[in-house]
Amino acid sequence: MLLVLDVGNTNIALGVFDGSRLQASWRLSTLASRTVDEYGLLLRGLLTGNPIAPSDVAAIIVASVVPSLDAALRQALERIFGLEPLFVGPGLKTGMPVLYEPPADVGADRIVNAVAALERLGGPVIVVDFGTATTFDVVSARGEYVGGIILPGIAIAAEALFTRTARLPRVEIRPPQQLIGSTTVGSIQSGLYYGYLAMVDGLIERLLAETGPNTHLLATGGWAETLMSASRHLKEYDPHLTLEGLRLIWEKNREPNSSKKQHSAGKMALRKK
Repeated sequence: MLLVLDVGNTNIALGVFDGSRLQASWRLSTLASRTVDEYGLLLRGLLTGNPIAPSDVAAIIVASVVPSLDAALRQALERIFGLEPLFVGPGLKTGMPVLYEPPADVGADRIVNAVAALERLGGPVIVVDFGTATTFDVVSARGEYVGGIILPGIAIAAEALFTRTARLPRVEIRPPQQLIGSTTVGSIQSGLYYGYLAMVDGLIERLLAETGPNTHLLATGGWAETLMSASRHLKEYDPHLTLEGLRLIWEKNREPNSSKKQHSAGKMALRKK
């Protein structure tokens, strides 16, 4: 089995693949204060609840955008599974040319999403990831990672509105009952929801003007289901896109006839196959 981890700024998504089938998945809060022992207890508990034994895991791959967590997480994984995890980074085979400058500046999760979206839908394709930040990642018809757009996520926008104003309350982010708010809470919810959605749809329209009308669109990330239901453009959603992309990248880098003892790699560079 293959253990995959997507370490984001807000959450850590984990999954276990048996071949190409996602057998189990979990989500943890990203906490910089967690120790190696705490990660060990959490990981063992998640596996035991399914149940999956640590000995069932033959390989591990990680995409992380939180470098401060990498050392503790690596140590915990090595201690539990007796394996050195493969971290997505410079030198790793992805099968996708990266046209970003410099290529190493692209977040690991963005490349992983692009690889999975291209495999699923073909190119050109745009991935909209509604996470802590909202990112738009563009893959060309030739399967090249062209680049994208980064903007603050909707939760960051809501928190900024609350912390930078004296009288506006913190509100739940959800579709409002009506466009024109009749209360302060309703007005803020309408502004956050429809304002953010208008921004996303507007950016998609500008991107489609460059990539062409045959471009596929795919949404992922924790806020995707909340926002995309009223989008003019986003109709397809994959909550496990990053996990699937990690599996695909592992397959491109696995050693022929590799055994459990041979599954090892450090941080390597992103490069095409």
